Amino acid sequence: MERELTPREIVAELDRYIVGQIRAKKAVAIALRNRWRRRQLKGPIKDEVYPKNILMIGPTGVGKTEIARRLAKLANAPFLKVEATKFTEVGYVGRDVESMIRDLTYVAVQMVREEEEKKVLEKARELAEERIIDYLLPQSSTHISYDPLTREKFLKMLRDGALNEREIEIEVQFKEKQPTIEILAASGLEEIEMQLREMLSTFMPFKGRKRRVKVKEALEILTKEEASKLIDMDKVIKEAIYRTENHGIIFIDEIDKIASRGEAYGPDVSREGVQRDLLPIVEGTTVNTRYGMVRTDYILFIGSGAFHIAKPSDLIPELQGRFPIRVELDPLTKEDFIRILTEPENAILKQYQALIATEGVELEFTKEAIEEMAEIAYQINQKMENIGARRLYTVVEKVLEDISFEAPDIAPTKIVITPEYVREKLSDILEKEELMKFVL
Repeated sequence: MERELTPREIVAELDRYIVGQIRAKKAVAIALRNRWRRRQLKGPIKDEVYPKNILMIGPTGVGKTEIARRLAKLANAPFLKVEATKFTEVGYVGRDVESMIRDLTYVAVQMVREEEEKKVLEKARELAEERIIDYLLPQSSTHISYDPLTREKFLKMLRDGALNEREIEIEVQFKEKQPTIEILAASGLEEIEMQLREMLSTFMPFKGRKRRVKVKEALEILTKEEASKLIDMDKVIKEAIYRTENHGIIFIDEIDKIASRGEAYGPDVSREGVQRDLLPIVEGTTVNTRYGMVRTDYILFIGSGAFHIAKPSDLIPELQGRFPIRVELDPLTKEDFIRILTEPENAILKQYQALIATEGVELEFTKEAIEEMAEIAYQINQKMENIGARRLYTVVEKVLEDISFEAPDIAPTKIVITPEYVREKLSDILEKEELMKFVL
C-alpha cells in the first residue's frame, strides 16, 4: 500500500531519478496523495471519490513512463504498462482490453505472494534444512538417521556452508504440464481460453520428481517449496484483489495512436473501436480474472502519447472526459541532458562507470566532456527525429565503444574522458549526415 508521503515528499523522491518535468510530477503526486485522503474518509462519500486519471502529453524520451513506474514503486502499488496499439476492437485480431486488468491482478498476486514468502522465509528455511539432513543421513540406519547429536552436527555443517558442494538426490513437487490450448480467434474469446486453462489445471495433480543437485541449490529449491506450503493462497488472492482495485496503476502508452482523425473507413474505424472498448474499463466495470471478479472503478489510469499528428481532442469525447487532468511535458534542453548524465541515482554515466569498473578500469568524465556529449545529443535531436534522453545512450555508447571492447586487456588502469576524446570518437559520423542517420 502507499506510504503516507506528502505531495512535496513524493516530488522529492521522483526528483532522485527524473530530471525536470515538475508539472507532471506534481500531477501524479496529487493523484497518489488523493488515494491516501480517500482512505481517511468515512461513510458513503468514500465510494463517491474516484481517481482523476491523467493524460501526459509530450515527445518520446522525456520521462513519461519513468514517472509512472517510479510512482508505483514508491507507492508499492501493482503497476502495469501497456501499449494502446496492441489492443484492437472486439471482432478484430488482437488482445482484449480486459486482459490489462487480468495482467494487473496477476502482478498484484505475485507482489503479495513475495511479501508473504518473506514473512515465512525463516520457518521455511528451517524445514528445508531438516529435509536436507534427512537426505544426507543414511535412511537405512534408523539409529544414525535420528540421532540428535548427529543431526545437530550436520545442521551446523550445513549452516556453515561446509556441505555446499556435496551432491544429493531430492524429490521436488511439480504440477504435471497442462496441454497447450491456443484459441486463434477473435480477442473476445481470451476469457474462454483462460477458463479452460483454469479448469484443466484442477485435473493435473502434483507429482514428485527426483533431481540430483548440490546441497546449496537444494536448500534454495526446498526453501521455496516449503514457503509455498506455509502461505495461505486464499488470503494472498483476497489481498491482491483489494490492492488491484484500490491501489492499482495502469500506464497506457501510445494512446495517441488510437485517436481517429475523422475518417469513417480504414484503420480509423478500428482505432475508435479500441477507444470504445477502453471506455468501460476506465469508467469502471467488473472484469472476470482467474482469481475472481475485479472492479476497475478506483484503478488510476495514466494515459500517455506524443500527440504529434493526432490531438487529445481527436479522442472520443467520453474517453477525453475520463482523463480530466492534462499535463504537457517539456522537451529536453542541453542543460537537462547534462543533468540526466550526472544527477539521478541511476544516471547514465554512473551506470557505465560501474560496468567498466568490474573489469578493473576506472572511468572519469571531465565537466567539459559531459557538456560536449550533451551538446552533441541535443544537436542530433534537433537535426533528426527527437527521441529525447534516449539519444544520450546512443552517444555515450559510441564514445565508450572502444573502451568497453578493450577493458579486459588494458586493466587495471584509469581513463579520463575529455571533450577532445568525445569529438575524436564521433567526428567521422558527425561530418557525414547520411552516416549519422544510421549510427546515431
